[in-house]
Amino acid sequence: MRRFCNRSLSRSSPTSSWGQPVVIDVRPGASGIIGTEIAMRAPADGYTLLHANMSQWATAPSLFKTAYDVMRDFEPVSLVATAPQLLVVPLNIRATSVQELIQLAKAEPGKLNFGSGGAATLAYLGGELFKKLAAVNVVHIPYKGTIFAITDVMGGRLQIVFSDMPIALPHARSGKLRALAVTGAKRTPLVPDMPTVAEAGVPGYAIENSWGVLVPKGVPAPVVAKLNAEIVRVHNVQDVKDRYAALGLESVSSTPAKFGEIIRADADKFSKIVKETGAKAD
Repeated sequence: MRRFCNRSLSRSSPTSSWGQPVVIDVRPGASGIIGTEIAMRAPADGYTLLHANMSQWATAPSLFKTAYDVMRDFEPVSLVATAPQLLVVPLNIRATSVQELIQLAKAEPGKLNFGSGGAATLAYLGGELFKKLAAVNVVHIPYKGTIFAITDVMGGRLQIVFSDMPIALPHARSGKLRALAVTGAKRTPLVPDMPTVAEAGVPGYAIENSWGVLVPKGVPAPVVAKLNAEIVRVHNVQDVKDRYAALGLESVSSTPAKFGEIIRADADKFSKIVKETGAKAD
């Protein structure tokens, strides 16, 4: 197995199952475009897989000129994980709930900042959607990665982040920052006592993330089916489910056809958010 282009936090290796050495080739940056274009140009033989952050992957073409087309250049293999974002603030802010955060933002328009890993990240779209639906003026600060924004939240230098769960949840659990809500349409079993943003005072707010595996267009159907079968098997192993849950993710899987439907729905959903919020590339 020559390359596994990876844009998430997963590091599980299928070496023992497939009898093939696996090389993890992490290519961050440019809202995932770099890693995606490398995978797109790889031979269509099933030996190069793309592990994609689906919201970022589906959103990038709405904000940037990309060499790839989401539906034209890849074959879906399987969904692998889902999770809402986690709305977090520093401990030194005078807000212990979403409503208090909104009141603070309205009392000091333009004074609060929200951070993200840049345009096309769900942290960015989550903030822009919050601005629109809560009718608040908060300023976007782009970082090289959401993890750097979280560092500034813990240091009290940044006020708001809509973070991936694996990045923020451990720090919320350890008391280094304050979690106010999850961003999904419903509560997550990962933190069942945490309200959704909609429940906490922003009706209609719902945005969540997913991750999946794809291959370049043209990989033979039997090869896609074999890859899918192994991914489905692995993601039903309890140890794998537990490892994902520890990161704040739900381990899932799907058929290639179902995953294709999810990709199309995400592309439509996130492009609509971009248009409705006026989100722009940094």
